[in-house]
Order: sequence, then C-alpha cells, then structure tokens
Amino acid sequence: MRNIKTLICAVLLCSAVIVSAAFSNKKPVAKLSKATFEGKGFAVVELFTSEGCSSCPSADAVVAKIEKESAGKPVYILAYHVDYWNRLGWKDVFSSADYSRRQNTYANWLNLSSVYTPQVVVNGRKEFVGSQEGTLRNAITAGIGKAGKTALTLDGLKAGSNQATIKYKADGAGENTALVLALVEKNATTVVKAGENGGRTLSHVQIVTKIQNIALNGDKNGETSISLPKNFTAQNYEVIAFVQNVQNGEILAASRAAFPTVSASN
Repeated sequence: MRNIKTLICAVLLCSAVIVSAAFSNKKPVAKLSKATFEGKGFAVVELFTSEGCSSCPSADAVVAKIEKESAGKPVYILAYHVDYWNRLGWKDVFSSADYSRRQNTYANWLNLSSVYTPQVVVNGRKEFVGSQEGTLRNAITAGIGKAGKTALTLDGLKAGSNQATIKYKADGAGENTALVLALVEKNATTVVKAGENGGRTLSHVQIVTKIQNIALNGDKNGETSISLPKNFTAQNYEVIAFVQNVQNGEILAASRAAFPTVSASN
C-alpha cells in the first residue's frame, strides 16, 4: 500500500511540473508578440553644409552613402546650403539665408553657443559634426527604433507650371507644432571655381531648394502649395515633410511624396 501511495504522489508531482511548465512556456510567446510593434520610428537627418567650406565635402559624401543605403526605409535626408560661406570669390548657388536662419534656430533649441559646418541634426534633438559616420548611423538606428504617437500622411502631390500642391494629415500632433515642408532636389553636381573648394567638382544629394513652415494650431488636415524652380523635373525632385515641436525642435513624424511622372508610352 505504501508503494502504491508513493507511486500516486510521484505521478501527481510530475503532472504538476508538466502543467506548471506549460503555463510558464507561454510567457516568451507574449514577449515576442510585443516585439513586433517595435521599429516604427523614423530618422530625419538635416545636414547644414556649403560649397565654400573645405570640411563639408566629406559630410556630403557620408549622407550620400547613407541615402543610397536607406532606400525604402524611413530615413529622410535634407541638405541645407547655408549662405554665410558665400565669400572668397564663390557663391553657393544652392545657398539661402532661410537655411542659415534655420540652423540658428537649432542653436537656440539645443543651447549651442554658435553654428558651424558641416553640422547634422537628427530628429531635431541630437547634433554633431556631419562627417561622423558612426555617430550618424547610431542616431538613425535609435530614431527608427523609437515609435512615436504622431503620424503624418501626404497625398495628392501635383506639379503645376510654377508651384506644387499637396494635401497633408497629421494625426496626433499636439499643440505648439508646425508642418515643415521642403522641396528637395535629389542630386546635382557643381564645378567650384573659387574659395576653399576651388578647382573641385562637388556632388550633392537631397538638396533643399525651398522650405516653409505651416502652423498647425489644432488644424491637423489641410492642403498647401510650394514654389517650383525653373529647372524642375518630376524625376529629380520630391517633397519631404515633418511635424516639429516649435518650442524645443523635436520632430514628431515625417513622410515623403514623389511627383507623378508621365511614361514615354503616354
């Protein structure tokens, strides 16, 4: 009888262990399901550069490399050519005082004592020297891995004779936010004839040719327009837009839109 009781206890004990293991094995499954929601972020890479700066071509090359590698990923590169390097006999044709002002706004947001080139700002909150490829890659990875609460949708991009129109929808954008809309030329080459880069042929990517801010102020949906340059072609331009906190510079969402092109058969 004692042996039978011992056997029954052993069977019950084994059953309890099996049941306990079955329940405990469900925990890793729950963790894996949560992991599928990760990686819904983005990286807006803003490069402040100039054809008149001898240190800038190396940064231009870094962002060009990353732009090529990032096809299909939520990585949005914008190159702003500042105007304060327009000296020593050379004027950067892509430069604008608007981009210098934007860089100075970042200096205020990030508590910097001065501006410099080449400078990169990622998602409006992290800045560093633009030629630091490892730092840039780490910042992009961090941005893509951080999911946000705001979503931006662009739709209906159309090009007219001298301007383009586009519809936007910013879900989850809070107060003190603006939609930053940029017209971007995908690539261009310049033969620099004077200045620190005199005699060099410089290649550029993702050149911002026009930028404008639209205060959202609770109105998260709308339609707006942006001017087009004389050399505009649908194939070599795109629109990049993002939602930005105007108090601290943090970028909350981003998106891009391609211009429709007409095929040769049409």
